[in-house]
Amino acid sequence: MSQPGACDAPKSPAGEYVAIAPMSERQRSEGIAAIADAPSRLRHAVAMLGPTELATRYRNWTVRQIAAHLLDSHTNAFIRFKLALTEEAPTIKPYEEDRWVRLSDSEACDLELLLDSFELLHRRWTHLLASLAPPDFARCYIHPANAATVRLDEALGMYVWHGRHHTAQIEWLRNRHRWGK
Repeated sequence: MSQPGACDAPKSPAGEYVAIAPMSERQRSEGIAAIADAPSRLRHAVAMLGPTELATRYRNWTVRQIAAHLLDSHTNAFIRFKLALTEEAPTIKPYEEDRWVRLSDSEACDLELLLDSFELLHRRWTHLLASLAPPDFARCYIHPANAATVRLDEALGMYVWHGRHHTAQIEWLRNRHRWGK
């Protein structure tokens, strides 16, 4: 039986992703600030949620799985940035995100551990991003799924959107079910 809200939830509650590359200096600064702020936004979205709420699905994934997916995805993004900064247009390794969220660390891990890990990752990532010179954002990696060349400024925008996208899913559930009201 489907949970209320699982099927009628919007696909992109934060809006569709729109690529911006090359980014202006202002756009890069705003993107770095958004990466720095993503953990507090996620923490606020899941604040005071209990086991029932964390097990509620937004389309295909539970709230806990969404939080775990953000950590998994952004960990991969951080590594992709480091590869692009240290190698010439490396081909990155994709991962099976639907399979990753079904592993026990995504389905049953303590939420606070996921949130703390996400925060520490973003603190380190923000430090790296803030240290980059403008030409560094033109460096790129190759995504083998579609042979796309991805500039780091485009990847920055993509992961800013990604964090907002999944946090907005949790916020949509909070509003839909009136959690915390």
